[in-house]
Amino acid sequence: MKICQIGLLMVAGLSLGCGSGKPTGVSGGDGTGAAEKLQVVVTVGMVGDLVRNVGGDQIEVIQICGAGVDPHLYMPTRDDVQDIMESDAVFYCGLMLEGKMADTLKKVGRRKPVFAVTDAIDRSRLMSGDASQPTGQSEAHGDPHVWNDISMWSQCVDLIRDKLTELAPEHGAQFAENAAAYQAELERLHAYGLRVIATIPEASRLLITSHDAFNYFGRAYGVDVRGIQGISTESEAGLQQINALVDLLIRRNVKAVFVESSVSPKNVEALIEGAASQGHTVTKGGTLFSDAMGREGSYEGTYIGMLDHNLTTTARALGGQADPGGFQGKLSGQTEH
Repeated sequence: MKICQIGLLMVAGLSLGCGSGKPTGVSGGDGTGAAEKLQVVVTVGMVGDLVRNVGGDQIEVIQICGAGVDPHLYMPTRDDVQDIMESDAVFYCGLMLEGKMADTLKKVGRRKPVFAVTDAIDRSRLMSGDASQPTGQSEAHGDPHVWNDISMWSQCVDLIRDKLTELAPEHGAQFAENAAAYQAELERLHAYGLRVIATIPEASRLLITSHDAFNYFGRAYGVDVRGIQGISTESEAGLQQINALVDLLIRRNVKAVFVESSVSPKNVEALIEGAASQGHTVTKGGTLFSDAMGREGSYEGTYIGMLDHNLTTTARALGGQADPGGFQGKLSGQTEH
């Protein structure tokens, strides 16, 4: 075991043994007896944005993985463990998205509330890592990239509302109001996605990206999705897979492929070069947000902005009709990471 991992486990073990973490609603430091806000830690931005929208002004959120960070590979630091142990609750995606954080989250869950938001989703709706196989057959935990189907990700709002209400029942009515308003907005965004993707010519509805993060996106919005890598960014893309995708691009005369904001573009570039060697010109259709949202403080740094960007970029690059400003006219074209 690496030294850094040993240190991390020692920190987690000591913290768990001490049972640290502030109790909910304790008196403020000024002695007024005013209730403190809930201190909530989230792993990734897609979870964090749901929690922020439901919790509103009654919570403070610390997010572990920021823009451009790959949660499949991220190892929590000492500071992350301290934040987790000092929080009132932790929300994470689950389904092994946060693979290298799993041990830490499991240990913490023995002493404080830790919730996987995807527990709210009917397991029969989960996809495997291979979209060609029946649901749930090849991956015991299912494909974790559920947020790419807005209608499914919206279901996680219910769990967040209920768990926050358990932690701070005095704010339950506000959490319920916030959740309903946010889910209504997500429903409108989902309808926008169905509409703009339907404008892509049928033969061109082929979305090729760095890894298999978009299978739910494909099923929800009617796009044939192929990833160069597998369900996790730890998998390697083979020459045979790249050659097969080059043949598919040529056969269907598709002119664009997509890179991802949190994954190296090298395999996509190899795909473009492979097509060029056979006389077929393929360009980068844009950068999609897969396992992380955009820059903090930007529209694309919200869950709605992230999906608006992905839907709009996909539609426009593959020959469909979509306003450059997207669902709300707020897109900036920002994809830096």
